[in-house]
Amino acid sequence: MAQRVPVSDGGSKKTSRVRVAVRLRPYMAKPDEKDEGPCVRGIDSQNLEITNWRNATETVKYHFDVFHGEKTTQQEVFLSSVKPILPHILNGQNASVFAYGPTGAGKTHTMLGSSEDPGVIPRAVREVCKLVQAKNEEDGWDYRIGMSYLEIYNEKVLDLLSPNSQDLPIREDKDKNILIPGLTHTTILSFAEFDKHFVPATLNRTTASTKLNQRSSRSHAILLIKVVRTQHAPSHRRQTGKLYLVDLAGSEDNRRTGNQGIRLKESGAINLSLFTLSKVVDSLNSGTLGRVPYRDSKLTRLLQDSLGGSAHSVMITNIAPEYQYYFDTFSALNFAAKSKLIVNKPFTRETVTVPNSQVKRIREDQEEGSSGSGPQKKRPKEETKAEPSSSTPSLSFRSLAEPSVMDRLIALEKLMMSCQDKDRLNMLKDVAQSRKEIQELKEKQREFESKALLIGRLTGEDSGISPQSSFKNNIAPLQRKPLLDTKANKQKAVVQPLQVAQLQPLQQLAIVKKQSVCVKKEKLSDNLKLDGKENIMEKGWESHLDVTVLEQSRKKILQILNSGSLKELKTLQQIGDKKAKLILGWREIHGDFTKVEDLGDVEGLTGKRFSSFMKANILSAMGK
Repeated sequence: MAQRVPVSDGGSKKTSRVRVAVRLRPYMAKPDEKDEGPCVRGIDSQNLEITNWRNATETVKYHFDVFHGEKTTQQEVFLSSVKPILPHILNGQNASVFAYGPTGAGKTHTMLGSSEDPGVIPRAVREVCKLVQAKNEEDGWDYRIGMSYLEIYNEKVLDLLSPNSQDLPIREDKDKNILIPGLTHTTILSFAEFDKHFVPATLNRTTASTKLNQRSSRSHAILLIKVVRTQHAPSHRRQTGKLYLVDLAGSEDNRRTGNQGIRLKESGAINLSLFTLSKVVDSLNSGTLGRVPYRDSKLTRLLQDSLGGSAHSVMITNIAPEYQYYFDTFSALNFAAKSKLIVNKPFTRETVTVPNSQVKRIREDQEEGSSGSGPQKKRPKEETKAEPSSSTPSLSFRSLAEPSVMDRLIALEKLMMSCQDKDRLNMLKDVAQSRKEIQELKEKQREFESKALLIGRLTGEDSGISPQSSFKNNIAPLQRKPLLDTKANKQKAVVQPLQVAQLQPLQQLAIVKKQSVCVKKEKLSDNLKLDGKENIMEKGWESHLDVTVLEQSRKKILQILNSGSLKELKTLQQIGDKKAKLILGWREIHGDFTKVEDLGDVEGLTGKRFSSFMKANILSAMGK
């Protein structure tokens, strides 16, 4: 089975400052209120000013990347602020666009718009589909687009594409990627297909009426668009880019909104999450090495990649010109001014497929290079193919020879060759540490090999089987003899150490343990009921099945693994809630399973458990 090795362009990592655009909503004075005029005025395409509340004759000026005045259209906002960052997601990088501002300032209008005048979200998705369609005409890469849609309501993560779902957990994988196990991920082929899923899901979002807004958002909504592109030719490079489109709920002054009861609780949760967002921005701007409080809120946890992370980020701050919004507008402008100082470090998320034979060849080359007395002897081909027995120490040194350390060393060396001078010292330290770990693993592996060879010789002398055949097949010799009486085995386990008194105590103990395991296996074989199904459970059970039935069963299992929900995955034999969530998390990171054997890459599903899983599910399908 080929292995996917994560690769990042760490050496060419560049910084990207959070771009901040400010959009001023048109002035809407009510007839029954005194018309004091607007408190905010645009100066040019990047500057604006607001009246100083301490002195009405003065103004406070602000400078941003873009200023959108009252007459700016949805198309102009998209073209100047959003469209430039979209090509990044087709190259395996992340991007983020989120709307910020007080309630009633026009955030949802900016992000969603209407059917006649669509906002940022529909325009961005249409543009991504257009870019992918143009790329698909080129040879060499295959593109796939997927979507997920969620809301954070009262600090609960809810799936808008599956409205009956419960509060979903937020997890972080070993590569510091934020993911949500159990979140619906739907593949889309066109914008029309996206619209078919998105419009009903938007209606599931929680909204309510307040004194300031007839349809106020009571939750933060986050749309995730994921683009995975895979190279056709070896080594089948796979790059994954994500686009986060976020419509934040607005901060609220409950004295003006008149919130009570459930509305008051909702506004409290909204204001608390926005306060945590402000703390995160302050912490990032302070430049200290202290803890950034991402985990203090579900919102900041999901925006961890957008603020101070690895995404190309754009924040569209929506403000209102009326004096009744003055302090909300003043606070929003100050927050936007702090946010534009945040620096992110985008990089390409890429994995490559490395065949096991290539990993083995690299490992052998490393061993030859590290040996001062010349190349080491290669082990027989039959020995490398043999499956280790649970009763011999070869299982231990097999686990020590895992390719993860070698893969990490290869990735680090690539990183070192392309990194900047200021990072080279750290890279060298990491490579030195990895080399040290590999050397220690080699020493342990040679020690276990010598012990296994010695034990194989001893058991071969006792059973009449040659040491070479015993070690090649990696099978306890007692399993090939007729079933013996338990007392005879016990006596043999006692007498055996006396015949090898020259051995060390540790080796003697290993022999006794080996024989006791074999006795246990023989007892189990006595109790087996050799009916039809039990015979299939023996070694080579697949050979007893019809090829067509076996293939259909494997296809059905693969289909459930790729498209099944959490509930459907749990219908598989030996798959509980925990393993189902692990499968969903793996699928979220790596995409669909290409074959059933890829399930062995999921954490916790070892080769032995995978074999048991396949037997249980195929036999269960036959019994139905």
